[in-house]
Amino acid sequence: MNFLWLDDFLVLAETGNFSRAAEERHLTQPAFSRRVRALEEWLGTELFDRSGQPATLTPAGEWFGTVARELRARVDRIPADARAVNEADAATLRLAATHALSFTFLPRWLRTLESRVALGPVQLMSDLLPRCELLLSQGKVQFVLSHAHPEAANSLDGSDAPSTQIGADALVPVSARGARGRARHVLGKNATAPVPLLAYSQESGLGRIAQAVLGRRLDALAPKVVFTAHLASVLRTMALDGRGIAWLPRTLIDEDIAAGTLVPAGGEEWVVPLQVRLYRGREPMGTAVEAFWKAAHPR
Repeated sequence: MNFLWLDDFLVLAETGNFSRAAEERHLTQPAFSRRVRALEEWLGTELFDRSGQPATLTPAGEWFGTVARELRARVDRIPADARAVNEADAATLRLAATHALSFTFLPRWLRTLESRVALGPVQLMSDLLPRCELLLSQGKVQFVLSHAHPEAANSLDGSDAPSTQIGADALVPVSARGARGRARHVLGKNATAPVPLLAYSQESGLGRIAQAVLGRRLDALAPKVVFTAHLASVLRTMALDGRGIAWLPRTLIDEDIAAGTLVPAGGEEWVVPLQVRLYRGREPMGTAVEAFWKAAHPR
């Protein structure tokens, strides 16, 4: 099938005259007739009744006339549709974020940004930090949102990927509420039993930070790891169930602490301050995405 045949057909259907149609198509009449015949052979049926003048459409030709006009209109729209798809993709923010920030920080942060810049569609991929880092390096996302700490650099910190701090958070040791509103489990060297610890897995970015900052002090308490997971939300559920102490992002448990369902299990010396950082790819991006990056910088 040659798309030029559609135009040949439509011109002949309108004029009913092979000579005039060939002239409009800038072809000799024999060459034009061969192209019309090639179309009919491709379809396996005659489209024109050539027994009289002007040539008229057969029933198959009447049907194909509707099809040809629809196809011609669709083909004509392809360049504009392709540009629209490209422009929409260029305006789409493709963001990877760790699970903990996806639940709480991200929605609030996007709301504040909307007062500074018009946001287009946002495509979020929520995953573990190593996976988020990989998505950025592969160019599948434009930005990565994650917790960070100077003592626990991630692979993006070690690269030349631009980044900016857009917020603050903290890892807070918490436990379910026990008697008299106090923490059911507490941190301290005078504990009569090993501290039950709800720990992050090795794949967790928060776990890497907690280990880098608290590792030696925590090891000195000889805690008993009773549960391990890579998601802070899972450890939160286990802490609420009274299973032990978990270091959880304050942004995730603000409401729990306010309601008294989770209680700090140690003093401020056990709290780990965190940065919330936005990383981006090194390559230039579209106008809308660059405007988002500019608006994301704290003022």
